Amino acid sequence: MPKSSRLLVSLALSATPLLALAAADTPATQSAAQAKQTLPKLDKVQRIGDVALSPDGTHLAWVQEGKQAVIELADADGKHAQALEVGAKLADCSKGDLAWSPDSHQLAFIANCGHDLTNTEAMHTDVYLADADGKSAPREVAKLTGYARALAWTANGKSLGFLYVPGATRHATATAAGKPQVGVIGEDEHEEIQRVASLDVASGAVHTLTPASIYAYEFGWSTDGSRIAYTAAPAPGDNNWWVAKLYVQDAKEGAAPRVVVDPSTVSGSLHGLQMALPRWSPDDSRIAFIGGLMSDQGATGGDLYSVSPSGGEPSNLTSGIAVTPQWFAWAGKDALTVSQNAKGKVQLARYDIRGEQASAQAPYFTVPAMIGAGGAVLSVSLSADHQRVAFEQSSYEHAPEVHAGKLDGTAPPAVTSLNAGLKPAWGKAVSVEWKNEGRDVQGWLLYPANYDPHKTYPMIVSVHGGPAWGVLSTWPGMGAMYAAEGYFEFMPNPRGSFGQGEAFVQANRKDFGYGDLRDILAGVDAVEKMAPVDDHRLGLTGWSYGGFMSMFAPTQTQRFRAVVAGAGISDWQSYYGENQIDQWMIPYFGASLYDDPAAYAKSSALSFIKQAKTPTLIIVGDRDEECPAPQSFEFWHALKTLGVPAQLVVYPNEGHHFANPEHTRDLQQRSLAWFAKYLPASK
Repeated sequence: MPKSSRLLVSLALSATPLLALAAADTPATQSAAQAKQTLPKLDKVQRIGDVALSPDGTHLAWVQEGKQAVIELADADGKHAQALEVGAKLADCSKGDLAWSPDSHQLAFIANCGHDLTNTEAMHTDVYLADADGKSAPREVAKLTGYARALAWTANGKSLGFLYVPGATRHATATAAGKPQVGVIGEDEHEEIQRVASLDVASGAVHTLTPASIYAYEFGWSTDGSRIAYTAAPAPGDNNWWVAKLYVQDAKEGAAPRVVVDPSTVSGSLHGLQMALPRWSPDDSRIAFIGGLMSDQGATGGDLYSVSPSGGEPSNLTSGIAVTPQWFAWAGKDALTVSQNAKGKVQLARYDIRGEQASAQAPYFTVPAMIGAGGAVLSVSLSADHQRVAFEQSSYEHAPEVHAGKLDGTAPPAVTSLNAGLKPAWGKAVSVEWKNEGRDVQGWLLYPANYDPHKTYPMIVSVHGGPAWGVLSTWPGMGAMYAAEGYFEFMPNPRGSFGQGEAFVQANRKDFGYGDLRDILAGVDAVEKMAPVDDHRLGLTGWSYGGFMSMFAPTQTQRFRAVVAGAGISDWQSYYGENQIDQWMIPYFGASLYDDPAAYAKSSALSFIKQAKTPTLIIVGDRDEECPAPQSFEFWHALKTLGVPAQLVVYPNEGHHFANPEHTRDLQQRSLAWFAKYLPASK
């Protein structure tokens, strides 16, 4: 890090706490004092990790996260819950990747006992097996030096497959803090490669199945356990997920991989797009996956496709649907159980496959909530016969609980009461819909705490990242800190978002900051017609793509009076050469920067920077691979040069997702104080 950056970080993090920034009784100091009381309240929630229903539908397991993560074992209806006794050795370790054996007698999980926030020390992840009755201590099956995740049993119960990065010093994701960029760049002989591995349960022997020449992202076992299907690309893994191919190979060390789908060469709707969640059909005759325009690994969404394991053109099973499938499992030879985003709500539905088309049946249920069971977004855990289901669920009204029950047309009830006494510290939540330029658009509005309909309130617009993502109703915690402090919070899902089909997701290609901004501003107009929002007290914030929008929007409109831009992008042209995930950009911009620089300049805030007048707080981690700190430096430098009030805070050893809770709390307090200074919640 340059000396100037180190100095800035030192000044930012050693500064006097917010509550003592000024002695005067200003809105900012009043808000800081309130924040000291409000923020801890927002963080009082029992968090739930993985949820796993046994294949026979009789046992349920989940992880209660915290300083000491606990695995709970219970009956399928949540009764007779008991904590799995793991002993002192594992008490302080994180635990996850719950996976029941096919016979439902054993539960496998991964324990990670390292807590290195700098991502410089080798990780240690160990695989354990526990009996279903929880009466004996789990036994260690494998001790791994590196990063392991995504446990999956073979159907015969003899092996566990998983993704493995031998010797890893960081999580296998571009959102983790990157390695320091020093020395010879781009020629690292010790590249951390994620591979598909298998573990023989009886002997504990570990076998790496996929070659070290390619980086594996996701995998699935064939039903007979003889083959694996996986997505992979050459290293570096953080960058090349967007150009991954689908491979099939025998489940043996040294087996030759064979390309089944290459999106760069296929014709049709998948051309140039991304793939996720490869899953074999029960008869091993085809592989299904989700394909679409996806801006982030792990943020899965698109159409459902299938292809023969021997290759050929993949079939788009769901072309033209107006929802976004985000997770699925085979429910039979010609049926899928699909979890999907439907205009800001979650549906679980069955799709029947006839030939090259899949048709959705009436949803089992639709909930204004977020669901998940671990691993993939909107995932659920199903019994082998798909008669029972389990998952974690939360919403703006209800804190997280484990839900489980029959899959019979109604949403299953909560079977835990971990957060039963927790009430929202913000006002009511409303789904808002509006039309703009011929499109239906949707978003969520949080009312301020202690709402008085006779008063007018300021509103903060929060733009989600991605852009291929979607805001769903979920227990927001710190995400509701503005509403808890007396603001309306508006979270739109403009074009480019999940929830309304693949055409809507692709509607902002080559158009970043224009159509999506018009959708957002039209949404603000719609909110102001239904709620007492003061149009002269509008704020704007966002992280990642939302950070870009928070930098770009003030160069296009003076409607916002204060901005907090997190991990943003100010100049797409310089960003292209600074980030370590540039492969994601070509599907959106249509060409590389070197082939079409004008396309990148068109959406850059710095191209219009002299029009920016809005006071802006800029926040970023110094080791962010996805939205590197120089982008924030450029924007801060421009605003300061032009005399616009601006502050830049750079946090050490942080990536795109912050790992140090002290840094997270600091940026939350600074954000509240910034809006209190320029956009006070009360006049």
